[in-house]
Amino acid sequence: MENNTIDISVVVPLYNEEESLPELLAWIERVMNDNKFVYEVVFVDDGSKDGSWNVVSELARSNASVRGIRFLRNYGKSAALYSGFEAARGRVVITMDADLQDSPDEIPELYRMVTEEGYDLVSGWKKKRYDPLGKTIPSKFFNATARLVTGIRLHDFNCGLKAYRNKVVKSIEVYGEMHRFIPVLAKQAGFSRIGEKVVHHRARKYGVSKFGWERMIKGYLDLISVMFMSRFGKSPMYLFGGMGTFMFLVGGATTVWLIAEKLWKQSQGLAVRGVTDQPLFYIAIMAVILGVQLFLAGFLGELIGRGSPDRNRYLIEERIENKKE
Repeated sequence: MENNTIDISVVVPLYNEEESLPELLAWIERVMNDNKFVYEVVFVDDGSKDGSWNVVSELARSNASVRGIRFLRNYGKSAALYSGFEAARGRVVITMDADLQDSPDEIPELYRMVTEEGYDLVSGWKKKRYDPLGKTIPSKFFNATARLVTGIRLHDFNCGLKAYRNKVVKSIEVYGEMHRFIPVLAKQAGFSRIGEKVVHHRARKYGVSKFGWERMIKGYLDLISVMFMSRFGKSPMYLFGGMGTFMFLVGGATTVWLIAEKLWKQSQGLAVRGVTDQPLFYIAIMAVILGVQLFLAGFLGELIGRGSPDRNRYLIEERIENKKE
């Protein structure tokens, strides 16, 4: 249920960002006070090795709107966002990175787009970026692929600056490296009103980037995973069973045809080649075996899914009930 007493929850995942945190909080506080928002800031320390948690603790002592969550070790941005989403109490939830590359000045407009224009999710678009080419070019290619595959017309899936209706963050589970595909997860959950806003991107002021080239590989693997789960997560038999049945029928039909061809040639007194001497026979048998295995994989997936506690979990937008004495 959305909390109507807090306008905005700002969720900030962080890892070794002790230098930027006081400046970031001061900036957020100024924006919130200028717009008379009731707010909270949830810092999620993803197992920092520096003094980030000490800084968060000090900020919480001096500002009652600050809350902190600390992990025992580094679990990744998705885990940090998930914990922040669980803790968020505002009508609108804003996420931003802790490195000062996201501007808190964007918060009022993001809030307005959610509360007045009716968006479930608004994603930032860093149209002009201050990152090296080794980071921007792969990012553009990845985003183009994600748009093509998911059908969601966003230019920057991985932008950390986003705004959500509270119900959205309470209804999705962000795990692994799926923070890149939160819009896809939201759409899968039934929140299709997804918008985009061009946001100001700033050059990194402190520290170094925590992400390398390996995130591009992980991104494509996660894209495959999220698309599979969105289309076949509830009914794996549709994919595996369909592929298995097709391969079984093709392999079986090929085997029958080889045997029938041999019998026909024998009846006509023609030269006959042994069925087992033909490579096509072994390909057909392999297709039958793989078909059975795929079908069984789909069947087992259905059995596992049937035991899932949220198999028939549907998101209810509104409910009206008549109360009679």
